[in-house]
This record gives sequence, structure tokens and C-alpha cells, in this order.
Amino acid sequence: MTLEPPSGLRQNVLRTYEALDLKDFEECTKPEPYKKLLFGFTFFHAIVQDRRKFGPIGWNIPYAFTNEDYIVSRRQLKTFIEAYEQIPYKTLNYIGAEINYGGRVTDDKDSRLIITILRTYINENMLQDGYKISPSGLYYSPVAGEKQDYIDYIKSLPLNPSPEAFGLHQNAEITTANNTTINLLENILSMQPRASSGSGKTREEIIGE
Repeated sequence: MTLEPPSGLRQNVLRTYEALDLKDFEECTKPEPYKKLLFGFTFFHAIVQDRRKFGPIGWNIPYAFTNEDYIVSRRQLKTFIEAYEQIPYKTLNYIGAEINYGGRVTDDKDSRLIITILRTYINENMLQDGYKISPSGLYYSPVAGEKQDYIDYIKSLPLNPSPEAFGLHQNAEITTANNTTINLLENILSMQPRASSGSGKTREEIIGE
């Protein structure tokens, strides 16, 4: 079966948290840093997938990042947090951006980009409540609480995120809107009959209306 990621940043993060087993969320010997950095990896997972909608502005090549990449990163996060007294941020960034997700990246510029993106979410500042992960401060590191607390915060986020959430200029939305409109119109045209009969309106007249 093919499982497509939900369209939109909020829906992507929300589905990941709703599908997260309570055992995987709660059972860690260091729950607070684990939950904080787990949110970082979850947000990163949604960002790298949703950047594809921006076309070449998002990625030079549209990569098929999967849920398995996230699951492996989540398990490794728990293992490294429990195994070391100090959180190995450098190691977590390396295995996440250069092995788990980076193993799919073939373009050298995209490789530099994904490393930079993950560093935004996997660092010691993420352990601070309210740490801003977007210029507007709308997206931030929430308090390490229950699973439902995270879900409530995610539901409060905008349904249509601004490009600033992805670290992009506001004008990047123009490309996305153009691509979405073109795809929509192409789909409409593909469903129109190729020939018309009788005295009714022509295909061109129907499409025009």
C-alpha cells in the first residue's frame, strides 16, 4: 500500500502525533528532553515533506521521504537520550539529516539544506519552553506535557501555513499557488469529453463558462 503524506504542515504533524503509540511517547527514562526533541523531529519530518509543494524553491529534486524515515529517527532519538548523560546533538543531527533522511538526497545543495533544516529543530534551545522555530514565533517548542497537549497545540496552528514556517520568503507562496491552479485546471480539462454531438454547447463553450 502507498501512504501519501497529508497535504499541509499542520495536518502532517497532527497525523503523526495521532498515530503515535502512547508507549512510544511516554516510555523514556528522560521524558522531558525526549518529548521536546521528538516534537523537533516530527516538525522536521513534516517540513521536508511539505517543502515539495514549492517546487524547485523547496527542493532541487522532489524526494520521497517516508514515515519509515521518521520511525527510525524516533527510535534512535530515544536510544541516544537514554544511553548518554549529555544529549548528543551532533550525532542526532548526523544520523537524521545525513543517514535516515539524507540517504535519499542526491543533490549537493539539497544535502546542505536538509542538514541546516534539522539543526533548527534538534539543538539545546529546543529544550526551552516557547523556543521559536519560525521568525513569527507562531511555531515554537511547546511545554513537555501529555500527548493530548501536543495535539491541542498542533490544532491551534494555521491550516494554510505561511512560507516563513519553512524558512522561505513570502513570495514563495506565489509559485505554490500557480502550480496548484495549473494542476487543478489540467485535471478539469482531462475530464471533459473529447468530442461533442447534437446541438448543445461546444466543449470550448462549456470550459469557458
